[in-house]
Amino acid sequence: MATGWGSLLQDERQLEELARQAVDRALAEGVLLRTSQEPSSSNVVSYAPFTLFPSLVPSALLEQAYAVQMDFNLLVDAVSQNAAFLEQTLSSTIKRDDYTARLFDIHKQVLKEGIAQTVFLGLNRSDYMFQHNADGSPALKQIEINTISASFGGLASRTPAVHRHVLNVLSKTKEAAKILSNNPSEGLALGIAKAWELYGSANALVLLIAQEKERNIFDQRAIENELLARNIHVIRRRFEDVFEKGSLDQDRRLFMDGQEVAVVYFRDGYMPSQYSQQNWEARLLLERSCAVKCPDIATQLAGTKKVQQELSRVGMLEVLLPGQPQAVARLRATFAGLYSLDMGEEGDQAIAKALAAPSRFVLKPQREGGGNNLYGEEMVQALEQLKDSEERASYILMEKIEPEPFGNCLLRPGSPTRVDQCISELGIFGVYVRAKTQDLPTSQGYRMKPR
Repeated sequence: MATGWGSLLQDERQLEELARQAVDRALAEGVLLRTSQEPSSSNVVSYAPFTLFPSLVPSALLEQAYAVQMDFNLLVDAVSQNAAFLEQTLSSTIKRDDYTARLFDIHKQVLKEGIAQTVFLGLNRSDYMFQHNADGSPALKQIEINTISASFGGLASRTPAVHRHVLNVLSKTKEAAKILSNNPSEGLALGIAKAWELYGSANALVLLIAQEKERNIFDQRAIENELLARNIHVIRRRFEDVFEKGSLDQDRRLFMDGQEVAVVYFRDGYMPSQYSQQNWEARLLLERSCAVKCPDIATQLAGTKKVQQELSRVGMLEVLLPGQPQAVARLRATFAGLYSLDMGEEGDQAIAKALAAPSRFVLKPQREGGGNNLYGEEMVQALEQLKDSEERASYILMEKIEPEPFGNCLLRPGSPTRVDQCISELGIFGVYVRAKTQDLPTSQGYRMKPR
């Protein structure tokens, strides 16, 4: 899969000038982050890291990713409603992973009390790489699906203008015209707006659960601004604020500072370090309410790595999506090899495969983001330590996706302009809304520019 930028990467002086113009345009377009020195303040900001040139994506794979997102929406929603599947799938994980166990405890408490929520909203993002096959052809393979705090919809809405500008400066107007318009922040906001509408209280608010130190605030503001343009007001609060000032009335309606909340949009709560005991109690309060949670606790559990691995088992998709063979085929075509590390012969065989060929696998814990994954020698050392321990059940093993590297120029604040070998991910946002009385959710996919 050729990228086409090779000749442009040879002229260092031209790259420096292009980089200066690209950074200025990124700042003008709002491709922004708060600084690591002042993550709680917008007094000083900088640009978010990006590539000087756009990444090329084969149109057939883009359309495949866009089409299968509808199926992933239906699948995530089906898993979230299947309490027996979640309990069976996560039974070994919750014994060894305290974070997943705490989430599952809240899930059980909500089921026991009875789910008050009647409208369900999913804002997820499915991430892919392009596997470089032996014959040179690319294939779309899923890395993971993010069901909580799926980010960069706002910044991705602003990057096409930056890349068009770079290509126009180079008088590559035909190439610039091929960069697709992309506005996932609008699509995400439309999902929240629909859930707010179905909740049925014109004066109710959207509560965005935010971190105190949030560098990525401009990504979130893009969605807030889309909602405000529809006269839907958003308040930002921390878990700590919910613990101190959140309450439920006798109908389990949620109130924050005396204001009714229709939708709770989580941009926090996806990592163990983000929960104190007070935060866990705040999360339980939110889950017990009839407000629309994005995501509700079951949908967050549906996005765990262990669930991803179990979905790849032969026949499992057919059970969860009965009578939908075409959707099953589309979903399965994107799966890479996934293996359980539960105690027993199956897990033993998976570990033996990885130790015999460590370059072919990656070890994944039940955490959001690729920064927690283990590769190569680190993976070997971890597996040697884990292979006789039940703790191994808190991980899954995945075949490593091998994309074709390409040259591009990575722009980062404080770093010199230089050409690097890169690999690309493609993220597709999905939005669905389901009312409790409906059999199937209203589902939509939204394109996200590769980053």
